[in-house]
Amino acid sequence: MKRRCLVLAGAAAALGGASIAHAQGGAAAGADWPNRPVRIVVVYPPGGGIDLIARNLGQQLSELWRVPLVVENRPGAGTTLGAGVVAKAPADGYTVLMTDVSFAIASSLYKSLPYDTLRDFAPITLLNTVDDILVVNPSVPANNVRELIALAKAKPGALMYASAGNGTLNHLAPEMFKKAAGIEMVHVPYKGALAALADVMAGQVQVYLGALGSVVPQIKAGRLKPIAVTGTRRSPVLPEVPTVIESGVPGYDVSAWYGLLAPVGTPDAIVAKIQRDVARFAREPAFRQSLAADGNEVVAGTPAEFAAFLEREVAKWRKAVVDAGAKVD
Repeated sequence: MKRRCLVLAGAAAALGGASIAHAQGGAAAGADWPNRPVRIVVVYPPGGGIDLIARNLGQQLSELWRVPLVVENRPGAGTTLGAGVVAKAPADGYTVLMTDVSFAIASSLYKSLPYDTLRDFAPITLLNTVDDILVVNPSVPANNVRELIALAKAKPGALMYASAGNGTLNHLAPEMFKKAAGIEMVHVPYKGALAALADVMAGQVQVYLGALGSVVPQIKAGRLKPIAVTGTRRSPVLPEVPTVIESGVPGYDVSAWYGLLAPVGTPDAIVAKIQRDVARFAREPAFRQSLAADGNEVVAGTPAEFAAFLEREVAKWRKAVVDAGAKVD
């Protein structure tokens, strides 16, 4: 996702002069906020896509708010370490969490968490959604979903799919596909997406499902063969590739996403201000186009919309975890 982050630095002007009226509740808290550094806790190590977006976003908001925004990387425990830090932080708007779909998955994957996913956070905004795609090694004699399903049924258990590890999206999403299609495939977990992709391209494993942006170069180079995108609509990046739904598997809808949350109890006025300022920047054409190049779609919706989205995501991934019998190592 590095490419889509490069345009962020050039969009600072879009933020200049933005101002937000007080939202209901917390009017006093919003009057002079922020007047000291704001911390953005990122649930992954430095250098990844979410980290780069957070740092560039922090730069733009820092210029707008005239206070430093400090990115603090807190990776570990399937994103739950960083989320736990934010859940316990003061609800004053000076600590914000930037996380992804793993935040929703973790609520069911782990037996015990130091927070409640839906009760201990104030959703700020769903920043973007990320198209995923089902791909196979070119040697696999299947060119679409129907042929892949037929192949799996003809040779039960012969197909293997790679993931970045147990409980990750590219473990659970293929499990959802298996169940919806009525087929069997063997899960082969790796320590990270790069290792998983390498073995799919080498033919050691046949199938992979992951972020479209990470595999497009390999598709164009002929090292991977696209089967279907996993959202509800075709991607502008590969418009010739159908969705899983239109390929005969109704109801299959999987996307990754990034979002911002604060500790529960953060004044509504502050939550509204962060959302509005982030959305104002994120909706700039240059930023939207840069994300679209990698199969992303900017959302930057309201706190209420993100809260409803999180409830649906938690329920969806709870079912996926249970159905797959997924457990963390």
